[in-house]
Amino acid sequence: MDLIALETIGVAFAMFSALPVPKIEWNERNMRYAMAAFPLIGAVIGALWCVCGLLPLPEMAKAAGFCLIPVAVTGGIHLDGYADTSDALSSYGDREKKLDILKDPHCGAFAVIRLCSYFVAYFALCACIRFTPRVGAVWSLALVFERALSGLAVASFPMAKNTGLAHTFASAADRHRVRVMLTVEAVCVGAGMVWLGGGLLALAALLMFWRYHAVSVKQFGGITGDLAGWFLQRAELFMLATLAFSGRWIA
Repeated sequence: MDLIALETIGVAFAMFSALPVPKIEWNERNMRYAMAAFPLIGAVIGALWCVCGLLPLPEMAKAAGFCLIPVAVTGGIHLDGYADTSDALSSYGDREKKLDILKDPHCGAFAVIRLCSYFVAYFALCACIRFTPRVGAVWSLALVFERALSGLAVASFPMAKNTGLAHTFASAADRHRVRVMLTVEAVCVGAGMVWLGGGLLALAALLMFWRYHAVSVKQFGGITGDLAGWFLQRAELFMLATLAFSGRWIA
């Protein structure tokens, strides 16, 4: 693996995770394919999720671990987008009003309500999971799959504004090649999920992907970094619900 490839992975982890990485100067070369490396963060979360599942812990402690691992790895960056977007969607204002709310650093009442509800639902679903190595493999692939879809959106969907995180990465990317790379990643990972019995999780993520496009274009005029976080958290929750109710057939 050459230096540029390592720097590209480093850029993705520096931006989308809280994991310590060497300081890298971002430039045109190492940002060009950074979105294609984004799914690797899902693989790290999945690996830690499996370690937690294999530990001899009480079921409630495992559920807490399953719930907190994604937050620890990502630093809550996607949850921040979920909260901001929840506030914007709850405002029922016009497009400009919603975009202004996304920029507001304050956390509104609806964001707090949605975040609390999200964690209650996430923990309850984690408590329903009966971990096996096969279940762990399916969930790990699911976390990679949703990030491949998220990166594909950044490279494909219209931008709501010409500033912000999503615009920065979209502008720096070789969008055609990134689309091809992420499509291949999504197809291969999705096929692996189907082979392991997790096809319903892939379907849940695709339904959320369709909803993501519909909401972002209709209500915001395109996507932003906050909307990308909103999509990832919703896709993760719906996939987890699918895993909780279909796990008996996967295991």
